Amino acid sequence: MSASAKSPVVSLNQVELSPRPPEWQPSGPAAERFDASRALLGETLGLKKLGCSLTQVAPGKAAYPFHSHRANDEMFYVIAGRGELRLGDQRRPVTAGDLIGCPCGGPETAHQLINTGPEPLRYLAISTQIDPEICEYPDSGKVGAYCDGPADTGLYHLSRKDAPVDYWDGE
Repeated sequence: MSASAKSPVVSLNQVELSPRPPEWQPSGPAAERFDASRALLGETLGLKKLGCSLTQVAPGKAAYPFHSHRANDEMFYVIAGRGELRLGDQRRPVTAGDLIGCPCGGPETAHQLINTGPEPLRYLAISTQIDPEICEYPDSGKVGAYCDGPADTGLYHLSRKDAPVDYWDGE
């Protein structure tokens, strides 16, 4: 089933996963550590304030960098495979049937799922859809500001925390 067809019920066994769009494909050294296919299901299910996606991660890789959200809570349900959850300064194994809560907050709530098994790691990612969103990336020292909207009004900005600019700079 295509994730774009609208339906209040979706069979996860029939969902077609897609690779990331080219502009979101990791490159350079990051391509060795990150890989994921997914299906965005929230809109398909008719949800407006709750996001849901089915994600599949290749063995030895993670879908996303270690990050935290300042506005949105995330929850993961592991469907198949096994992995490791990084949450703040903790690491713990996860496996099929585990439900994982990642509340919004600062670096102490940063999270990442890494596939540590020999087969694909499949999970549902469910999140609130509060916009705008600020994300922090503790491993790389980046901060991202994201605000959806039409292509000409949306905002996507990444910068390093250690390169501040004065409020009045350039005014």
